[in-house]
Amino acid sequence: MTEEWILQTKETRRLYANATWVPLRASINDEKGDVKQIGFVSDVFACGSAAFPPEHRALVEERLGWSYLGIGHTIAPYAYEDGYYATIDQFQYNDKEPIGVNLVFEHPQPVVGGRQWILNPDLVVALHLIKEGTNWVRPEENFVVVAREVLDKDGEHTLIEIKREFLLDYLAARNLSLRLSYYRQRVENVPSLEGSNYANLKDHKETERDGGRFQLLIRDINDVFGGSWALFRAWRTDVDEDDDAPVMGPENNDNTDHESSRGNRGGYEGVRGEGEFWRDEWINHQSRSVRVRGDADTNLPQFIVETDGTRMASAALDNEDIGRWLWFRSSVVNELLNLRGFSLKWYTAETGGIRSTSGYKTHFGINSSDLITVYAYDVAKLNPWEQHIWAAHNVVPEGKVSSELLASQVKAEPADTHAVEFMFFETMRMLETNFKRVYGISLFTHDIDDAAAMQHVSRFTSKDQASLLRLAKEIVRVFSDRLNVRELRKVAMHADKDKLGSNKLLQDVLAQKVGDEKARRIFAEIAGTYDMRLGDAHPTGSKIADAIELAGIDQSLSFLRQGERLINNFGRAIWLTGKLLFGHLEEDEAA
Repeated sequence: MTEEWILQTKETRRLYANATWVPLRASINDEKGDVKQIGFVSDVFACGSAAFPPEHRALVEERLGWSYLGIGHTIAPYAYEDGYYATIDQFQYNDKEPIGVNLVFEHPQPVVGGRQWILNPDLVVALHLIKEGTNWVRPEENFVVVAREVLDKDGEHTLIEIKREFLLDYLAARNLSLRLSYYRQRVENVPSLEGSNYANLKDHKETERDGGRFQLLIRDINDVFGGSWALFRAWRTDVDEDDDAPVMGPENNDNTDHESSRGNRGGYEGVRGEGEFWRDEWINHQSRSVRVRGDADTNLPQFIVETDGTRMASAALDNEDIGRWLWFRSSVVNELLNLRGFSLKWYTAETGGIRSTSGYKTHFGINSSDLITVYAYDVAKLNPWEQHIWAAHNVVPEGKVSSELLASQVKAEPADTHAVEFMFFETMRMLETNFKRVYGISLFTHDIDDAAAMQHVSRFTSKDQASLLRLAKEIVRVFSDRLNVRELRKVAMHADKDKLGSNKLLQDVLAQKVGDEKARRIFAEIAGTYDMRLGDAHPTGSKIADAIELAGIDQSLSFLRQGERLINNFGRAIWLTGKLLFGHLEEDEAA
């Protein structure tokens, strides 16, 4: 190790008041070797904390240090004989005198062994946290990790720390300041000072440094662990071991005996270098609690609202009667859907809603310029972090507001249309149901979650040719790759049915009803999509253009519209297959 390491010069300069993560409780000991032998290295960090209101600040600074707040501080409930009960969250200065709040509880478990640390449930609930593994996350903010726990190999806690941003929010809501008291110790045993990295260091007692206290001890290992020892043993002599229920009488000189011995131990070689640092530190809130208390966020974005680029602050748009819409690149949908907990639901052919982890559904429409249009208030009411994502995709108005969005929000006459994504899954389910009814077979080998799959079978995933080919691959995965080849061969009539793949087998079943030529025409777009899927690995191949054309896609359209057309054509082929095979069933039911 180095001189800088044992002096802890870097560590003592850093304050947790400026750090991203703040320890609430810590007991970390990273050591190697035998503490009494040359080569031993140890790095210790221990920390305790409690939160206090302003009226007790002076008392805490004057009276409470490491011995009161440090890792040795007992955190436990206590029941007094007079009926007073001190809850575990109370930090007591004297008996029945609570002056602060513990943010971490200690739970000894003597029967099963070990101990556990528990993050204060009030903090957990106030910040809407859930636990995932050793992390506490906030689902409303994209499952960001707010607090985290570290356990040793025996499963016991060594650290609980919290992100300062969220800690300050909670402290502000309760008008508390967090007081940290921590200790760092670094030790190394070396053969001798001469020739070591510590040759220029001298033993010195506590000195003030960086708002704390530091001391350096340079001692022979033998002076630390060597020395004299004494042993004294006393025992009773009046117990008859043959008695079934022996009873000892009062102790006196006649029924006791004793012995003692003395000695010396030593011979330890080497020098022990030990650097220690103590500091108490305040973590003060900033009088703003956006999450817990619901204070106004002063860091909200601005949005473009006019064709000349004029912007308005989010706070000004946070009004249900604002009467304005905003325009966004369609890429915003993909970015949001890539976030955990976000989902898309289609309302009409060109409108839908994006549900976020905050619980809001943002109603949007696609306009003639392939831009996403949203009523301004629907964005301004979102959580700040979501607004910043929307703002990054905000553009100057172009292509007017989506006509179907206006039909719903202004005329109160929602369009009687359906999104191609919705129709794709709906027709697939209808075909599956009718195959079971008529042929008595399962059309697919396994089930899928339509809502989850629809996040990937989406026009928004098509941004360029490569992503268009990936969309084709996803469509084939959802439909063709799930077709039950074994069952389809039971109803197929083709002479080479044992050699046919899933799509060809289904085409043969349709051909029995409508003839080979018509079945081939209907399945042409499915075949084209399948060929596009194969081209995903080699998007520059010469056959890609032919596959796209066979899938019925106009390549002069935007990639978003090409993706929409791909889903529509594949879904239409499924619908026609079902209509021609089982149309009489629907007519009978309608009659």
